[in-house]
Amino acid sequence: MANYGRALYQLHLVKAATARAFVPRELRLVEAFGYTLGGMFLARYDDSPAGKFDELVVIAGIVWNPPTSCAWAARVLVNSAEACRHGRKEVGLPSHVATFSQTEADALRNKPLVKSNSFLSLLGMRSTVSNQGNDREIEISETKGSCTRHLCNISVPLTGSHKHKWMGPAIRMSLPSFSSKPNMTCTVNFSGQIEDHPDLLKYSCQVECRVRPVRPAKIWRPRITEPQECPDGKISSKGSEVLAEPDAQKHTIMVLLSKPILALEFNYLEMHVDAPKIVIPHSKKKEVRV
Repeated sequence: MANYGRALYQLHLVKAATARAFVPRELRLVEAFGYTLGGMFLARYDDSPAGKFDELVVIAGIVWNPPTSCAWAARVLVNSAEACRHGRKEVGLPSHVATFSQTEADALRNKPLVKSNSFLSLLGMRSTVSNQGNDREIEISETKGSCTRHLCNISVPLTGSHKHKWMGPAIRMSLPSFSSKPNMTCTVNFSGQIEDHPDLLKYSCQVECRVRPVRPAKIWRPRITEPQECPDGKISSKGSEVLAEPDAQKHTIMVLLSKPILALEFNYLEMHVDAPKIVIPHSKKKEVRV
């Protein structure tokens, strides 16, 4: 099965203690000085087995899978019920339905909690990073039934029309879970241990695209204290303490608000996901993710 679109892949330094809240005990977290590599994969697919949809994959960290390493997804948010069903049933991903509300603005009205840094300049890529254009602000809220709970806001840099901007070459990359083939990356990821797939799974993902470094997206969570009443009578809150968030969502936000160190824009993205294979069978004593 293949997905086609564009994406932003962003690496963050995530505290190991935060990542371990998601990673199964059977897997060893790759860490150094108390941190691991996590981040996010924000994509818009124009065509896929589940149709057109937006996706936010929150990556908790990197786990060791000899002879290489694999990414562990803490949470996957999609604005399509069919894409959510497909992710859970076919791949074993912790997918949830969410809304992606987008606006474009010259300046952000809220001060971000995560700031960009000069890490790219240390890699000699400063001259290739685009700083032009406005930002596209995306507000992401998780939905369940008739209730909505705000997760975060993401400001993604806009750099103009594809016809007038440099799309980046076919390059060799050396990143966690990536191979070193020109114009092709191959990731191996763990999934499963959810209600639909209680076994621990592993699947591979081949990606063809044009890649270029960009300035990191800004991620923040506005402090909104007014609760929102749902039609079914329950109370949800955007930032207030009226309804305490599950630990999983709290740690997801901590991953997103961790420090970004590198951002890559994927254009003309073609992603092929293979069927997952069982690594460790489910034991009734083990807990599964929601």
